[in-house]
Amino acid sequence: MHRRHFLTSAASVALAGTRALRAADPTRRLPLGFLGATHSHAPAKLELALRSPDWEVVGVCDPSPAGQKTAERLGARLVSEDELFSRARVIAVESDVRDQTSLGLRALRAGKHVHLEKPGAAKLGDAQALVALAREKGLLLQSGYMWRYHPGFQAIFEAVRAGWLGEVFLVRGHISNLLAPARRPEWAEFAGGSMYELGSHLIDATVRLLGRPKNVIPFLGRHGRFEDSLRDNNVAVLEYERTRAVIFNTALQGGATPPRSFEVLGTKGTATLAPIEPGKLVLDLAEAAGPHRKGAQEFTYPAYRRYVGDFLELAAAVRGERTLQVSLEGELLTAEIVLRASGMT
Repeated sequence: MHRRHFLTSAASVALAGTRALRAADPTRRLPLGFLGATHSHAPAKLELALRSPDWEVVGVCDPSPAGQKTAERLGARLVSEDELFSRARVIAVESDVRDQTSLGLRALRAGKHVHLEKPGAAKLGDAQALVALAREKGLLLQSGYMWRYHPGFQAIFEAVRAGWLGEVFLVRGHISNLLAPARRPEWAEFAGGSMYELGSHLIDATVRLLGRPKNVIPFLGRHGRFEDSLRDNNVAVLEYERTRAVIFNTALQGGATPPRSFEVLGTKGTATLAPIEPGKLVLDLAEAAGPHRKGAQEFTYPAYRRYVGDFLELAAAVRGERTLQVSLEGELLTAEIVLRASGMT
């Protein structure tokens, strides 16, 4: 009973959205267009939307051969930008990272709700412009950080906010990969390197958990034996009044499954999500708290699938059934701290 209660309550936002989607009336499908299809997350999101009873995919607008190939492989129509904007109510910007801001602004100016791939802005002024335009037009802006709807993160957030872990004094996050050499120039376009591209996922989670830090200290290194400028071995320290958060990131990690984890340490217990995918959470409490006994207990999330929660919540928000869990102010704060942690502001 304890485990069942924890899994249900900790992921309440995602599960509520899931129920809403499953009960959706197919005649109320929302027209969704994809502006770009070259981001690494684009194929999975396009496939998900094509199969969803909540969305009618009007097409993909992408002039690049790679984006067009993705659309054709998944059975999506290729359409012009004029048709995309005339038919879609919501735009998913899934372009190369360098084009995120300009395409996001274009979609907002056209009066469309926007799902913007991460990281959406390489300059703080760009992030401010996106948020200001969405606010001015009364439109939704949702960033595509891939673990916002992960039930393991939801569970950690609940444990912290309920006080089950006591006073949090340390957060540790680790996210890595072994980036293919052919992709290094793409990531090297940004001064923050793999912290900006990959570490941003855990910066997002940390900021949503702890809020605005009083200081951000990036340590960015170029340690791979490559003839390029990619910052590929990085650490960011976020300083709070009584808490430190340390995010480790590298693009040099070999092995079949690069380690990815998120750990929150408090005076009354520890919550460790490791690995993040497939999700395994260990909650270790110094004393019984809420529905949980003293000691270590393990929870897994076999039904979790990336991106599902994002589009569930977005559809419900477009229909006016709920608000997005991250406000425009929250999006701007995450964008700012990602840039600071990446040495880009």
